[in-house]
Amino acid sequence: MDLVLTIFFLVVASTGLFIYFFIPSGIPRGKYVVYMGLTKATWLWIHSKAGILIVILVIIHLILHRQWIVHTTKSFFRKGKKDVICKGKGD
Repeated sequence: MDLVLTIFFLVVASTGLFIYFFIPSGIPRGKYVVYMGLTKATWLWIHSKAGILIVILVIIHLILHRQWIVHTTKSFFRKGKKDVICKGKGD
């Protein structure tokens, strides 16, 4: 899961940077011009679909790790309370 998320992140990041720096902005400008073998529409399609897949995979990732998230969150807040109580008793 982590590897797939990393790959899709790299796809979104690289296509986003490529679109930002090398493809003219605005829909009419350069829509059918080919950049590195792909049209602007294709670059945008790849970028948006990979972004949607990242969102879906992150949600699945969080669902798969929900027990760890809950346990860690509870543990974090319990430790914070113990530290406050210990400091209060010593004063």
